[in-house]
Amino acid sequence: MGNQIEEFKQEREERVLGYATNSEIRDAARVFNVVSNREKYSYNFSWLGRPIIQYPQDMVAMQEIIWDIKPDLIIETGIAHGGSLIFYASMLELIGSAGKVLGIDIDIRSHNREEIEKHPFFKRIDMIEGSALDLNIIERVKEYAKDKKTVMVCLDSNHTHEHVLRELQLYSPFVTEGAYLVVFDTIVEDMPKDMYDRPWNVGDNPKTAVWEFLKGNDDFEVDHFIDNKLLISVCPEGYLKRKKKK
Repeated sequence: MGNQIEEFKQEREERVLGYATNSEIRDAARVFNVVSNREKYSYNFSWLGRPIIQYPQDMVAMQEIIWDIKPDLIIETGIAHGGSLIFYASMLELIGSAGKVLGIDIDIRSHNREEIEKHPFFKRIDMIEGSALDLNIIERVKEYAKDKKTVMVCLDSNHTHEHVLRELQLYSPFVTEGAYLVVFDTIVEDMPKDMYDRPWNVGDNPKTAVWEFLKGNDDFEVDHFIDNKLLISVCPEGYLKRKKKK
C-alpha cells in the first residue's frame, strides 16, 4: 500500500513538471484565462454562502497550502464580500487548528460586515478597517501576530504596482519560514492591455510588483510547481514561498 501511495505521488509530480513544457495544455489554459477573465468567471462562485470572487483552482491550491503548513494566522488584505475570509476560517476549522484569520480593508461595507459577522465561522475572524499601507495598522498587525508560529499572508486589495510593492515590503516580514505570501491577480500582466476599467494594467499590476520585490529579496521564491499544476489561475508567479534558513 505504501509503495502505491508513493507511486501515485511520483506520477503526479512528473505529470505536473511535464506541464511546464507542454505547449498544448499551456496554450489551452492561456486562452481560457483570457476569455474567462473578460467574462468575469471568478464572480460566479461562493464559499459557504459568501461570494468569494476566486477561481476554484486557486481555492484548491490554498486548501493544499493550509493543510500542509497548518498556519495559526492567515492575514489577508482586501475583504470585499468576505468569501475568502470564510474560506480560510473554514479550512482552519477543518484541520483542527486554533488558527485565526485577520482581514484588512480600506472600506468594509456595512452589508458585507453584517453578513460576515453573523456567519458561523466568524468566530475565527477579526477585521481591521483602514488602508493596508497605514503604518498604524501595521503596528496593530504586529501585535496581533507576535505570538504566532506559522503565518501566511494573502494580498488582494488595490492591484497597482506601487500599492502591491509596498504591501509586499510591509507584510512579507510577517510570513514565517516555509509559509506562503500569495499575491492575487498577477494575471493582469498576462491579459490584453486595457481589458480592465481599473487603475491597473499591463506593466502596472501585482506581477510587476512581484518581479520588482524579488529583485531585492532572496528570502522568497516563486513556487512554479503550483503554477504548473493549476495552469488556470489568477495568481501566476504569485505563490511566493519563504525559504527555510539552511
